[in-house]
Amino acid sequence: MNQEVIEFIEKVKEPWQAGFCNELREVVHRAIPGVQERIQYGKPHFLKNKKYAAVISTSKDAVSFTIFNAAGLELPEGMFEGPPERKTIKFKSGAHIDGEMLTKLVEQASSGL
Repeated sequence: MNQEVIEFIEKVKEPWQAGFCNELREVVHRAIPGVQERIQYGKPHFLKNKKYAAVISTSKDAVSFTIFNAAGLELPEGMFEGPPERKTIKFKSGAHIDGEMLTKLVEQASSGL
C-alpha cells in the first residue's frame, strides 16, 4: 500500500467519499494482486505492469472510478461513461458500490496488461 494514496484518502473532506475511496481501492487490490499504486495528477492511479488499470478521483459531490483498457468489457447500460478505452462510473452520497461487479470488470480489463 502506497503511503501517498493513504494520505490522499485521509485528506478527502467528506467521510462518505473517503469510505468510497477505500472501498474502490480494495476492489482494485482484489482484482489485481500486486497492483502498483501511486499519486499522479493529484489522484490515486493503479498500475499493472507499468500500465494504467484504474484511477479514483473525487469532486465536490462525487467519487469517480475509471477503468482503463475497457474496450472489450460488457458494461451495465447507463452506469458508465467515456470513450471505449476507459470507462468511468460516478458515485454520489448514499450510492451503493457493487464491489463484486467492479472487481470482475477490473480483472477483465487488466487481464491483457
